[in-house]
Amino acid sequence: MPVTKTAKRALRGSKVKESVNKLIISKLEAAIRIAKKDKTTGKITVAISLADRAAKKKVIHKNKAARIKSQMAKLLVKKTEKKEIKPKSSKTPKKKS
Repeated sequence: MPVTKTAKRALRGSKVKESVNKLIISKLEAAIRIAKKDKTTGKITVAISLADRAAKKKVIHKNKAARIKSQMAKLLVKKTEKKEIKPKSSKTPKKKS
């Protein structure tokens, strides 16, 4: 237990910060889970945005945010690779000479 007045005040502040940080982290983790499950562009961008915000508020380290963003970007790449571009047919219009 804190003894001095300033220590008591600091304890109150740290409890508030802890609850806010836990809320931010839980939202981020939920967004990551949803993005990995659904793999839609919208869900992935939400997860990336939450990771950036958490790093900006120093709830998570900036390198952790970078790793999360990298994982999400890989999901986007895998999604686009599945939709391979079909080669064009060789039926090109002939030029008149």
